[in-house]
Amino acid sequence: MRFPPPVGRPFTMPANGPRNPVSRRRKKRMPNDFNQQIIEEFRANRGRVGGPFEGARLLLLTTTGARSGVRRTTPVGYLPDGGERVLVIASAAGAPKHPAWFHNLRADPRVTVEDGVFTYEAEAVVLEGDERDRAFARAVEADPGWAAYQDRTTRVIPVVALRQVAGGPPEASSWGEALRLIHDAFRRELALIRREVAASGPGLGAQLRVNCLTLCRGLHQHHTHEDAGMFPALAAQHPGLAPVLERLDREHQKIADLLEELQRVLSGEGADPKTVLSEVERLADELEAHLDYEEEQLIPILDGAA
Repeated sequence: MRFPPPVGRPFTMPANGPRNPVSRRRKKRMPNDFNQQIIEEFRANRGRVGGPFEGARLLLLTTTGARSGVRRTTPVGYLPDGGERVLVIASAAGAPKHPAWFHNLRADPRVTVEDGVFTYEAEAVVLEGDERDRAFARAVEADPGWAAYQDRTTRVIPVVALRQVAGGPPEASSWGEALRLIHDAFRRELALIRREVAASGPGLGAQLRVNCLTLCRGLHQHHTHEDAGMFPALAAQHPGLAPVLERLDREHQKIADLLEELQRVLSGEGADPKTVLSEVERLADELEAHLDYEEEQLIPILDGAA
């Protein structure tokens, strides 16, 4: 299942600072040792896991037991959905019954999501009718394994949307670490999209378009928040940073132009994967250089201020 991180959440600077995950982490007893290994690896490596799920889009979903009331955490694959929500599929590998986490969120739709950078509260909504069918068809087009799961069972495999309703800053020990975590999330998603486009064949699938557009929106939001919040705050506190911030502002504009061009290419009928890949690679080259420069210049100042 090839479904890292929702990356559209902006970097902000609340007065109480970034949260340290070490102080909040609690061991949970899990009935599935394999799942528990994934959970521990995911948390230890900020969303990265190896083995069969290396490079997959994974999140940790915590639900409240419908009968027990006990909070349970499960690693699940997810699909970007173009905006403020992500989709998870209750396949249970084609088992005859829905997975326990699905029964739990039907009873209590308030769930907790960990994406490797952010931990946030979300509202779970089970998609119905045509909306469910369109989302599942996108998933099948991106990975035929979902169709194989559906073929194994007589139940209609549910698709669930998770929409953030509450959350906080990145779980990091410093502002500099928080910035690097967000940047790494963009790097990972962009690298995954490059591989997906390169392997897409003659046509560009609907889910891959959504993945690309979700990345575009996330980058736009992140840079907008930097332009409106972090950069003016740093300029006021560190006048000597003016040349650096001016360069970063110019780079933001160049990246915005590349994002606009990528979205234009994606919006055309029968978008050519080779053209899309060319635009994705142009964006990747510019973005990676920009992120490296921003970290080199700003992280020492952000951590020094902390």
